[in-house]
Amino acid sequence: YVICMSLLFVLICNGTFLWGSSLFPCQRQLPCCPTSHRPTSSPPHPIWPTAMPVRGYRKSPDLHSYNLTPPQVNSILKANEYSFKVPEFDGKNVSSVMGFDSNQLPANAPIEDRRSAATCLQTRGMLLGVFDGHAGCACAQALSERLFYYVAMSLMPHETLCELESAVEAGRPLSPILQWHKHPNDYFTREAQTMYFNSLRTYWQELIDLSSPGESLGPREALLSAFKRLDSDLSLEAQVGDANSFLHYWVLRVAFSGATACVAHIDGSDLYVANTGDGRAVLGVQEEDGSFSAHTLSNDHNAQNENEVARIQGEHPPSEKKTVVRQDRLLGLLMPFRAFGDVKFKWSIDLQRGVLESGPDQLHDNEHTKFIPPNYHTPPYLTAEPEITHHRLRPQDRFLVLGTDGLWETLHRQEVVRIVGEYLTGVHQRQPLTVGGYHVTLGQMQGLLAERKARASLAFQDQNAATHLIRHAVGNNEFGAVDHETLSKMLSLPEELARMYRDDITIIITQFNPHVVGHQRQGGES
Repeated sequence: YVICMSLLFVLICNGTFLWGSSLFPCQRQLPCCPTSHRPTSSPPHPIWPTAMPVRGYRKSPDLHSYNLTPPQVNSILKANEYSFKVPEFDGKNVSSVMGFDSNQLPANAPIEDRRSAATCLQTRGMLLGVFDGHAGCACAQALSERLFYYVAMSLMPHETLCELESAVEAGRPLSPILQWHKHPNDYFTREAQTMYFNSLRTYWQELIDLSSPGESLGPREALLSAFKRLDSDLSLEAQVGDANSFLHYWVLRVAFSGATACVAHIDGSDLYVANTGDGRAVLGVQEEDGSFSAHTLSNDHNAQNENEVARIQGEHPPSEKKTVVRQDRLLGLLMPFRAFGDVKFKWSIDLQRGVLESGPDQLHDNEHTKFIPPNYHTPPYLTAEPEITHHRLRPQDRFLVLGTDGLWETLHRQEVVRIVGEYLTGVHQRQPLTVGGYHVTLGQMQGLLAERKARASLAFQDQNAATHLIRHAVGNNEFGAVDHETLSKMLSLPEELARMYRDDITIIITQFNPHVVGHQRQGGES
């Protein structure tokens, strides 16, 4: 008996008996993190920091997590993918866009990112956009449903707007304005559609009053007007409220949450990018030697942009120079310096309190909405005005990547363009293997060659370029190759831990037709 008990004691001390996992094999063994990083409660939202002012993610999760099989990994990665191929001729003009691939990978639960893509039916061109929500998904959801309609209205000539108004007054059906290209999970908020339509109609009535027959806004002016007007409508709807308690609560959720937006309008060889916040648009350019280079078409509106910091400081008294941007955040709280919604950084304190006091009971216990930012003296501190870039497409411009900041925090823009370019052309199967400045053994080199062989099969496995890019963003190792073990660990993180390692990722990759672009440039089409 003594010998048996002694042996049992030794086995326990050596960790041979794993009571929790061995006795209950059906119980999920959650990934664990070192004590110093283990959260005692739900992790704080990144917009409202508690201790560390700068967002940072742990890059390599040394966690004991599920080992997902390749089919399980693919199921997770492909759950939200969507592809659309554009007809070369749609009855009006030859399209410079061949099609697009999009995908999303959530880190927040529920995901706070949104995406949209649509073809303009009353005018020309295609609209694509990614929207990154914070303090909830409500504002990003509203943008994904409404912003493109505002842009489409802004682009319409005076006569078309008058026809729309006449049809509404006469009770006739309206001609379709947009052809949406949406994944089944990309939904519309049905309860708010009447309110959304009334606000949109008021906008086009004002456009009619401000224009004359034969006049229409250019793409730059249309994008600027649409962004600013929608943000104004979000604010006004929250102030007015609604007799329907659900809608009243919804418009306040939209206004008090926030979202950034990165939108592209493509018409022939003219590409316009309107960016508000820290989303990014990067053009993939194929050089003469077949390699790809990155051409950025947007600027991040955050503390790393010196012009943005100077702009914000210049809009407020000198006495606020040290407080308007603190710890690389707006008023020490908000990372993007431009955003829709976020009325806590736009309304006066009296207006905020008045709206909340008359609002639904659900908001009375919400600490986020009641909280007033520190050093809040001369609002507004935040704007939704976009920074707009125009680029004339060339035959060597092969694709455009729109991505929320969750992508750019994991991969450099040049790496993004290389991965997408090699995927679309199959170059990765022919290039020599490089290891950079790393010293590798013969065994490691053999492993890298095996990974390269597996990577070639991934190109056939992923039928969607955005899915392929997300696979690299989440599962890359130090050599730039997808490591299944890393990918499995990152995808099996539970909801309460996933946000500590990365943000939501949303991507739209648009391919251009170089032959059409070249012909349009030669023809001088604008």
